[in-house]
Formats: sequence, structure tokens, C-alpha cells
Amino acid sequence: MISDNDQTGAKPLLSRDSSISAGSFNQMPRRRVSGKLAKPERHQSFSRDIGHAASETYLLTRLTITLLRYLGVGYRWITRLAALGFYAALLMPGFLKVAYYYFFSSQIRRSIVYGDQPRNRLDLYLPKNLDEPKPVVAFVTGGAWIIGYKAWGCLLGQQLAERDIIVACIDYRNFPQGTIGDMVTDASQGISFICNNIAEYGGDPNRIYLMGQSAGAHISACVLLDQAIREAKGEESISWSVSQIKTYFGLSGGYNLCKLVDHFNNRGLYRSLFLSIMEGEESLQLYSPGVRIEDPSIGNAVSLLPPIILFHGTADYSIPSFSRFDVTDVLHHITKIYKWINLVLLKLST
Repeated sequence: MISDNDQTGAKPLLSRDSSISAGSFNQMPRRRVSGKLAKPERHQSFSRDIGHAASETYLLTRLTITLLRYLGVGYRWITRLAALGFYAALLMPGFLKVAYYYFFSSQIRRSIVYGDQPRNRLDLYLPKNLDEPKPVVAFVTGGAWIIGYKAWGCLLGQQLAERDIIVACIDYRNFPQGTIGDMVTDASQGISFICNNIAEYGGDPNRIYLMGQSAGAHISACVLLDQAIREAKGEESISWSVSQIKTYFGLSGGYNLCKLVDHFNNRGLYRSLFLSIMEGEESLQLYSPGVRIEDPSIGNAVSLLPPIILFHGTADYSIPSFSRFDVTDVLHHITKIYKWINLVLLKLST
């Protein structure tokens, strides 16, 4: 559970009480925050939700056909899909309970639009008591960059809302609707919306935490590093700052894609498909935050990053634990240099 007694006003300050001192922050070049921000959208009617679901179903059908053309007939992905379906069937009683909460709870604001691209929507899970600004978790769900969806964070949202924490689950374009660059752009825009509008929903814009799981951990890590690089370059017209993120939590994420291509290929996410998602083999390092963070040319950007905590299970096979693919050496090296990065290996599957 996140606890933070440092409650401040509801106005965003683009600051974070962390490793960067106030003096060094004031010496940084000022950046203009863009005024073109999406306006918050209140609770939609059930009929509108149905209409949106129908259009999404049609879109999903078309995208599924496109995806099947990429996959072809291969036993690996078919057996994995069958196993996933069987597992889902066993958990169906629990899923139905969560689904009822998702569609009928008055504490959820579903499908708030944060951008102008398809699937630029997020769900907000609100505590019952909003008498004072609450801490906020911006959550990017996983799904192998293909089947991610904001509703996958429902159980997390429910649990944290009961503990007086607002959770914002960000949806984003999946492949083949978009490639990794589109996913990073969408997630960044969703975080921007949260940073600039969460006060209108009872959140504290000065206590925002970023969390990602699996593919969502990879995407959100890319977002955080890209934003830090933009700020270090002094780019104008940014709509949010990494200084607004108090801590980043990465759950069972893959941060070195170069080390994972063969593993994914053996598990049914075939090399050709994975490279299509990642915009080609030449882009793997660009979208590997665990590799880029060691580049000395972006040292100024790395110093802007918030505290980072990475969780991973040693029994995790979807994205293997770092120690089994020689990535842990890189991360342990990084954690020795950058004291605000912590690696937590758990003896279980995450």
C-alpha cells in the first residue's frame, strides 16, 4: 500500500520531493506546458457504453483477422491460446464478479477520453470518500502488446480504491492497430491527461505514481525515459513532466527486448510478428529502456527520472526473470550506479 502524508494543494506544481534538490531543479531551463489539453469527460450513460462496445467489437473483429494473417497456422500460439482459454474458463466465476463490479459500480468512471486516436480512453477507480485530494496510480496494463485493455486493471483499481487511492487505467492502441511507437505515444498522452486533470476527480496532482505490468511495464518505462530525454533537451510544448511522477513501479516487465526475441519466438510470439510490433529489428535497442539508460549521452535525462522499483517473479515464464537471461547483471549494475532504482526478485510467478 502506498502511504504519503505529504498532502499539498490541488494545483499541479510540476515537482516531486525526491532525489533532485530544489536548488538544482530551479536551475533547470523552464519548459512551457502545452495548453492544448483534453477536457475531462464525466460518467457516460449506459446506452453510450453499449454503442461504444459495439463499435469496438467491430474494430476488434477486423484487427483479429489482420493479426491472424501475421500469425498464420502455428502450433505454438494455438496451444498457448487454448491454454489461456481453458485457464480463463476455470476462473470464470471470479471474472463474472469482477465484470459486474466493472460495469455497475458507481465508483468507476469508464472510458474517459484523453486523446483523439482510437482507444484513447481511460477508466478511473475512485474511493468512496473524496473529502480531500487522494494519491493517484496511473496504471498501464499488459497484454503482449496485442491484447492489452484498460479493464484488465479492474481488480487492482478496486483494491486500491478501497484503500483511498485513485487508480487510472490507461488504454492504448494494440498491434495491429498500432506499433510500439503508437503505444508509447498513447500512454504518454494518457499520463498527460492524468497529470493535468486528475484534480477535477478528487486526485492530488502532486502525488501521482506510475505503474505498468508486463508489456505495460515496458511501454510505461519507455514513456518515462523518452519524456526525461525531451525535458533534458529543453524541448518546448511539453504537457507533463517526469517530476510529477513520485515513483515508478514496473511489474514483470521486459526492459531489454534484444534478449527476449528468441524466448518470445519459442512461446508463440513469432520473431516476424514481434519485430513488426517493435517496428523492425533496428528499433529493438531504441525501445529497450534497460539498454538506453546506460547510454552516457543521456546522463542528464537519467538524472531526472523518479525513484524506480522493479518487481519480477523468478518463476515467471511469460517474461522470464532477469537472472535467467543474463539481464539481471545489467540491472544490478544499473542499481549500483543509480541508487533510486531498486530490483525486487520474488520466488513466485508474477
